[in-house]
Parts: sequence; C-alpha cells; structure tokens
Amino acid sequence: MSVRFPIPPPSPARQIRWRVALALLLIFIGAATAYADRDGYRDVDGTSLTVLDAFYYSTVSVTTTGYGDITPVSRSARLLTTLVITPTRVLFLILLVGTTVELLAARTRAGYRERHWRKRLKDHVVICGFGTKGRSAVQAMTGAGIARDRIVAVDPTSDGVEEANKEGFVAVRGDATNVAVLEQANIHDAAYVIVAVERDDTAVLITLTARQLNPNAYLVAAVREQENASLLEHGGANLVITSEAAAGRLLGLGTLAPHAVRVLEDLMSTGEGLDVSERPVAPDEVGPLERVSARAPVLAVMRAGRTLMFDDPEARELRPGDHIVYVTSNSGQPTQTTPT
Repeated sequence: MSVRFPIPPPSPARQIRWRVALALLLIFIGAATAYADRDGYRDVDGTSLTVLDAFYYSTVSVTTTGYGDITPVSRSARLLTTLVITPTRVLFLILLVGTTVELLAARTRAGYRERHWRKRLKDHVVICGFGTKGRSAVQAMTGAGIARDRIVAVDPTSDGVEEANKEGFVAVRGDATNVAVLEQANIHDAAYVIVAVERDDTAVLITLTARQLNPNAYLVAAVREQENASLLEHGGANLVITSEAAAGRLLGLGTLAPHAVRVLEDLMSTGEGLDVSERPVAPDEVGPLERVSARAPVLAVMRAGRTLMFDDPEARELRPGDHIVYVTSNSGQPTQTTPT
C-alpha cells in the first residue's frame, strides 16, 4: 500500500544498484592499474603482485583501509598510484557519502511531497479500479473540465497504478475494500467516489466501506449484472450503472437504429461532438420549458428526486429548485434548436 505520484522519483533500490556497479568499476580500475605495473609493487613477502593481490590492493586502497602490506616501490607504480589510485579513492568516498545523503534526502522529499498533497486534497474524486471502466470514467471527467490533480485512482495492481501515473493521476496501490487503503486516498474529504471494479461482489464491499468512511460523498458504482444493482443501492450508492445491460441494449439497438447508436456514442464521449450536461434552473428560466429548450435541447427535468422526461406534462413548467439535463456542443455552448 503506497501513494504513487504521476512523476515518481527514481527508485532508491535502482540508485543503489547503479552506484554499487560504479563502485565495483572503480575497484576494477584500481586493480587493473596495479596489475598492469605489477613489477613496480611489492608485497611484504617480497613477491610481485598476482591478480588476486591486485584486487586486494585496490579494495583496501579505495576504501581507505590501507594496511600497507602492498606498496608501490618503483617510480612508475608511485606515479600510477598518484594519478589513478588516489583519485579513484576520492571518487569512491564521494560515491559512498553521496549515496547515503541522497537516499536520506529523497525520503525526506517524498514525505514532504505527500504531506503537502494531503493538506490540499479536498473535494476530490476517488476512483476505485483503473481498468477499462475506470479509464473511461476519468476521460469523461477530464473532458468535462475536472483537473487531473483532483482525481485519485486506487488499484490493486502495479499495471493499473502505472497507467494512472502515465495519464497524470496520483494513484494508491491497494485493495479498495481495505479501510486503510481508502484512507490513503483521503476518502474522508472526497466529494465523489466512483466504483469501477470488474467483480460485482468487490463493488458491493467497496461501496459499503466507502459509504461508512464518507457518508456525504456522491457515490457512483458500476455492476455487470442487473440483479446486483439493488445491493449497491442499499449499500449507499447514489447511482448504479449496469454496464452489461447498457452494452446489450446498445447492441440490440444497433441492429434496429444504427444511426441512433452513433448519436448515443457521441453523447457519451465527453468533449467530442455533442455532450450531455446538467445544471440547476436559473431564476429567470422559471416558467415554460419551451423558453429553455429554444436555447438547448432539454432531455429531462429533475425535480425532488424524480426524473421527468421532456414530454412529461409535469415538465412543461420549470420550477425553482429544478435541474435540467440538456445537450451541449463540444465547445460547451448549448446546441441551438427551433422551438416546436
């Protein structure tokens, strides 16, 4: 369970591996230098250097241990020690100290970044599941103008987390049925929660957990089977989308009215072509529905929790507190229509 930001810092383990490889290279350079002029070095027993002796000398030299049992005796050996071995020793120390300091600094920066992120993360969107449905959901939200830094993805797989990071979202890796994982996404201050996982039973558990942690968030959940929709509604979901049934209806309609399906696909693609939007009725719009429909095609009127379609007699007169669902162009301007 961890929070991953869109541009993750370099992995500490990767940095360590790279620096260890560089340190070994420095030891190898020292050993090769000593062995190349092995006749200029002498061991305490008076013998010349072997390959093992050269690596031993390089190791104790670059680590500044320096037992003095192998020493340069010729001028060329002393020159090589001065020009190669000593700089290698200095580079090794810089590498050692630099690695320690950088890793400590990286941990401090990561902690500060996460604290700063949590401090300003309020009224955001928590999306549980970054698969096909989750990606489509965030595309619709960003297409409608929601900033990417207001969306936090929660996914149990490394692939889902990496995909969310690539698209510019902060992601939490973990099981969204776990309270601690949702708390990592700061769900207590979230304005919206979207449940877009593949399994219906998992969706039910996430819905129950999320509703317990945040009673005020608007919770939208998707299920595959219609029979499970009631479980999510009773679990606290404000809106339940039956993905399999919706796809099936489009498939069936595609054989009868293919052009209608293309229009519906256009309406569901936020930011492209025509969009469906919702807003409250302005005070100067209270009255006949036709006045509003002349500027934007009204599909439905939301009144006191009820959905009144545009041809419903009760929807002919707009009232204070009503919301309208209408069609807009991709530029955000209402589509002009001729009153009927």
